[in-house]
Amino acid sequence: MIVSSLRNIVQEEFEKTASDWNGEMPWENLQILADHGFYGINFDEEYGGAGMTEFEAILATEIIGRECPLTAWHYGDQHLISPRAIQEFGSEAVKERYLPSIMEAEDRIAVGMSEPEAGSDLKAMTTTVEERDGELVLNGEKIWMSSAPECVATIIWAMFPEGMGTLILNLDADGVEFVSDFTNMAGEVQSQIRMNDVIIPEENVLTRGEGFKLQMKALNWERLAGTTIANATALCALDKALDYSQDRKQFGQPIGDFQGIEFKLADMVTELQASRQLLFQTGKNAVDQGRVPDPMETLMASLYAAQTAGTVVDEALQIHGANGYMQGHDLEYLYRFARGFRIGGGTDEILKNEIAKFLKEEGAPRL
Repeated sequence: MIVSSLRNIVQEEFEKTASDWNGEMPWENLQILADHGFYGINFDEEYGGAGMTEFEAILATEIIGRECPLTAWHYGDQHLISPRAIQEFGSEAVKERYLPSIMEAEDRIAVGMSEPEAGSDLKAMTTTVEERDGELVLNGEKIWMSSAPECVATIIWAMFPEGMGTLILNLDADGVEFVSDFTNMAGEVQSQIRMNDVIIPEENVLTRGEGFKLQMKALNWERLAGTTIANATALCALDKALDYSQDRKQFGQPIGDFQGIEFKLADMVTELQASRQLLFQTGKNAVDQGRVPDPMETLMASLYAAQTAGTVVDEALQIHGANGYMQGHDLEYLYRFARGFRIGGGTDEILKNEIAKFLKEEGAPRL
């Protein structure tokens, strides 16, 4: 029911605007989803959600992304990343304060993990929370924060006296400074912020010490969000390539009837279907196991999807030829958009290191 009804909505509502955003926040599409009851589907009903699981959120994200990958990006990150951390680890007060407006697609929550000198190496993080005169004081910098100017708050990763932890930071708080904005290849704005002696209410602390270990496990949902959007982007590109190959004629026949193009399409759909099944298996297993994704399964799904999206989009552009290479063409945009999957959420190299670590410790996965 979810799949069929949502597919009808996005095909009808997103068709004309799916490729117009080029990095701009697709508020209109997000509001359409909220108006039809598809926002917050994996959040508790008392905060405006639908009480389903992250698996349904994964399915919804893929359906949205098949029509508009950028909308899926912003939908997925609000269902499987920052707001989910508030639901899982936040106090009742912060849940009531932040979640209802997010469920209405009125507000957004960003995430601040990376720093100028701490990207893949989170242990090099220098953002700190200290206790002074009975108050928690935050200092540090964060970079590469996606869509931060559009957000009311962000989840900040920082070093507490007890070790690494996370907190909610209101972006209009005293001492928060937007240092600069960057625009990535896909046209998305990413920000650098500086925090100078920002007072953090105790109730805004999500995890620290032992509690942070639980959040590290929950971080696997973030990687599965990226995995889903990567697969959806590949599906979007494949659909466009298939349509074009039947419409474009050369030498008296559709180019899709030439064996060279047929082989490309066959390889694209095979790799993509393998990636989707890896994701669905990981997501379903996570729900069956208390909504905690298996880290090795998550890493493999994330790595494979990022690489598959790059391959499928590249081949889809090749099928379009010079048309796909033009600035402003759907495939030119998808090519730039897909490249980020091999960086955000962990580079290929970091994911392979982690997979190898689990393999040496636990061996290959068993049935």
